[in-house]
Amino acid sequence: MATKTWKLGELCQGGVITVETSAKKVKVIAKEWDVSQGYSRGSNQANAKPFKSLEVDTDLKSSYSKVDDFLNDLTISYWADEIMNWIRSKSKLTY
Repeated sequence: MATKTWKLGELCQGGVITVETSAKKVKVIAKEWDVSQGYSRGSNQANAKPFKSLEVDTDLKSSYSKVDDFLNDLTISYWADEIMNWIRSKSKLTY
């Protein structure tokens, strides 16, 4: 299983996106920035509170578009594409 967190601040709803992938599942979690840890991108956002998430099975044909639509609702298209590229490199999510 691979996990990665993007601290995007004003460029996305909540400011933090965490993705957890495995061979069969992809989970995208949108989190509220934990201001008690600071405002810089170097701050520890491990305890940021989730407010929205999506979990999909990589075997389903509609999974790619569901994740892509979810990310584009959360953030700008550049970061949605960057996150999708990472997801494709770490899972079996297909077009």
